[in-house]
Amino acid sequence: MTALAAEHCVACRPGAPHVTGSDATALLRELPDWRIVERDGVRRLERVYTFPDFVSALAFTNRLAAIAEAEGHHPAITTEWGRVTVAWWTHAILGLHRNDFVMAAKSDSAFVASSA
Repeated sequence: MTALAAEHCVACRPGAPHVTGSDATALLRELPDWRIVERDGVRRLERVYTFPDFVSALAFTNRLAAIAEAEGHHPAITTEWGRVTVAWWTHAILGLHRNDFVMAAKSDSAFVASSA
């Protein structure tokens, strides 16, 4: 588990600071398989995880859902045969917050655990 994955989400309200520029670049170094994308005018973190079948993909989706619920921060998840696409962003600020990077790291930890 990375240091980022050991953190917990903090309450985030409208007006909270966005993660941008060099801070985003530094955090992405800890999340090499993630990329920042813009969808509907909102910057998000996105990653595609691959699996050998649908059952494995669904099990990961369920594991990730439990982590999201425990942290009170929820992603967009698309589950398909052999792949799960995860996108994190903070709805309250319509963009990226440190919480999103924390949850991306937790997602990666869940993936490693599901592959073991």
